[in-house]
Amino acid sequence: MKREEWDEKQKVCEGRDIEFSTVSGLPVDILYTPDDIHDLEYARDLGYPGEFPYVRGVYSNMYRGRLWTMRQFSGFGTSKDTNRRYKYLLKHGQTGLSVAFDFPTLYGRDSDDPFAHGEVGKCGVAIDSLRDMEVLFDGIPLDRISTSMTINPPAAMLLAMYIVVGEKQGLPAHVLTGTIQNDMLKEYQAQKTWIFPPEPSIKVITDVLEYCSEHVPKWNTISISGYHIREAGSTAVQELAFTLRNGIEYVERGINAGLAVDKFAPRLSFFFNAHLDFFEEIAKYRAARRIWARTMREKYGAQDARSYLMRFHTQTAGCSLTAQQPENNIVRTAYQALSAVLGGTQSLHTNSMDETYALPTEKAAKVALRTQQLLAYETGVANTIDPLGGSYYVESLTNRLEEEAYKYFDKIDKLGGVISAIEKGFFQKEISQSAYAYQKALEKKKKFHVGVNVFEDEEKPQIETLKISPEVETVQIRKLLQLKKERNNKRVKERLSALRKAARDGENLLPRILSCVREYATLGEMCNTLKEEYGVYREPIIF
Repeated sequence: MKREEWDEKQKVCEGRDIEFSTVSGLPVDILYTPDDIHDLEYARDLGYPGEFPYVRGVYSNMYRGRLWTMRQFSGFGTSKDTNRRYKYLLKHGQTGLSVAFDFPTLYGRDSDDPFAHGEVGKCGVAIDSLRDMEVLFDGIPLDRISTSMTINPPAAMLLAMYIVVGEKQGLPAHVLTGTIQNDMLKEYQAQKTWIFPPEPSIKVITDVLEYCSEHVPKWNTISISGYHIREAGSTAVQELAFTLRNGIEYVERGINAGLAVDKFAPRLSFFFNAHLDFFEEIAKYRAARRIWARTMREKYGAQDARSYLMRFHTQTAGCSLTAQQPENNIVRTAYQALSAVLGGTQSLHTNSMDETYALPTEKAAKVALRTQQLLAYETGVANTIDPLGGSYYVESLTNRLEEEAYKYFDKIDKLGGVISAIEKGFFQKEISQSAYAYQKALEKKKKFHVGVNVFEDEEKPQIETLKISPEVETVQIRKLLQLKKERNNKRVKERLSALRKAARDGENLLPRILSCVREYATLGEMCNTLKEEYGVYREPIIF
């Protein structure tokens, strides 16, 4: 039977009265055949795992050699509270750490700052100085554990604290492994934690690239993040395009700063969202690998194959979780995690069922971790590499997402690049319009969320939640004041003055930040010193 004949038969078949499209709004055909990928050339467009263009995976044996890192995002209260949670998760099989910081820390403010009142330790762990970082990793060997830190404006300071904690464990910086997010472009686009204007922020990021390439060579210096772009309401297409275009911007800034591309590009990593549209998410990861590999080789002339590898962490979609019927979140998270694994992620965080209410309880965090372990050890999905490779639908969708991403690249370039587009409000408008369109689709029941706009329940759920005591803030401030009494304040003042001068003179800031950290200068003191030189960012009004 020919396709045309089969299509004629479908016209008389009864169908569901809904719009068949991806979450990004891409239309989905009723059937995919070889005609949909007739231009696909295996060696050129797919390749073998571990071979250019890496669509099928960045490593030749993928999960047959090593499972993805199970890196649960965690942090709350004081560093002592979070240290206990880390040891609990490691005891139950977690294989990497991922630090969630509270809002004051994210904004480079100390716990005794008036703007920090009421937020200390609430949505992550409070870190004011090296002393907190020492407690956070007490009893955790940093030469055997990889740590990711979701921190942006003050990323250089938190990295410096981690390096010094390693020193105190007797570990040289070159053995430390992990990642700092350090991605300011997406902050201006989506997440909105910023301190300095874009240009000095990029300067600090390139300082980190340069310093780590020499002294902390196993550290991933930027985790170029689409996760928060997606959480702000973008589509999968926008997440893919904006994230990779941000990555391209960082590469160009590194090159313009005089760094050889193969010196720093191998330590760039990515961070994606695993959302609800199962096949679109898988196609997104595969398209991202191909775009990055080709861009690094063909546009920037990278010679080291490690520069082509788009290695990424994935977190399941927090914005997809619901307060209604929270047990459904376990199932949502499992499907999202499966898409990340089938898409070839290098590490994974699975959200907990109770996160629409509060930070996870120990029980909920363990269930989320067990979700990954069930995937790894019971389902068989790690037995073969890229099992959906060659699927007419998946390959067609991979091609389509790549095409749509390049269209966005062209738009951004015509606006003068990423920072110019930020200043013109381009990303903010695109994301907000997509969020609005998705909300309207839910309201009109063109898209569905089980328990919210379909299959609703009358009764309110009863669920245990983690509560952060107000005493946490009192304790944290008391410790901070004690630290300031005990340290050598004359040396702190001298180190901060040297940091200010380095910023004024355009020097690499990392050596000066490390000197400040070793004298127990606080995060807020270091950030305030740089504010005096760099100023602070004010977002333009775009609506």
